[in-house]
Amino acid sequence: MEKLISYPISVIYYLCFGLFLVIFHPIQWICLNVFGYQAHKKSVDYLNFFLVKCTNLLGTWFVFRNINKIPKGAPIIFVANHQSMYDIIGMIWYLRKFHAKFVSKKELGRGIPSVSFNLRHGGSVLIDRKDPKQAIPTIKGLSEYIEKHNRSAVIFPEGTRSKDGKPKEFAQSGLKILCKYAPSAYVVPISINNSWKMVKFGAFPMGLGNRLEFIIHEPMAVADFSFEDLIEKTEQAVVQSLHK
Repeated sequence: MEKLISYPISVIYYLCFGLFLVIFHPIQWICLNVFGYQAHKKSVDYLNFFLVKCTNLLGTWFVFRNINKIPKGAPIIFVANHQSMYDIIGMIWYLRKFHAKFVSKKELGRGIPSVSFNLRHGGSVLIDRKDPKQAIPTIKGLSEYIEKHNRSAVIFPEGTRSKDGKPKEFAQSGLKILCKYAPSAYVVPISINNSWKMVKFGAFPMGLGNRLEFIIHEPMAVADFSFEDLIEKTEQAVVQSLHK
């Protein structure tokens, strides 16, 4: 029954979602090229505010727990499980004070209004999953960027989205580079629940009535741990708060 009801609602949702992507594309261009980084960032923030509001049409709402735990005035490495693209729009809006930048696959850097422009020009990095050697200097550059500007990087070490909410094994290489070249950073684990239910039927129709929960765990200073301990503690924190 949910799937049947979702068809007309999903059409309206996608029309609204796509409209905001198209509207904000030239807004981003103007903000970046005329007013600079801060104006561009504001435009991206409010794009994602409206994208979050679009999901309300589907009966979706976002809950972020423990945001006050995140250190201020320091580089942050957010490490989270990955369930859908709705992880990203939620994090951009609700964690906007931390200037989150993403490690994304290069395919997203073209062809998507607003999204591709932001990934190319907003401080995030694009990697070729088929060329691990290319990823190393790219992620190193992101590490140095957040270290210099006290901003944040978001990495999903599972490497790909979980279609059923069950966590995949964490890959270590990307996080290891981030930690090595941002030595004053804090690693902040985040557990994301129910995001996969948004796309449980595939891209169309959408899942209805979902409560997306983002649980922020205790920050860990990179300088206080060996990398082996850090990755183990991070993965444990993320996985233990995922819904079964």
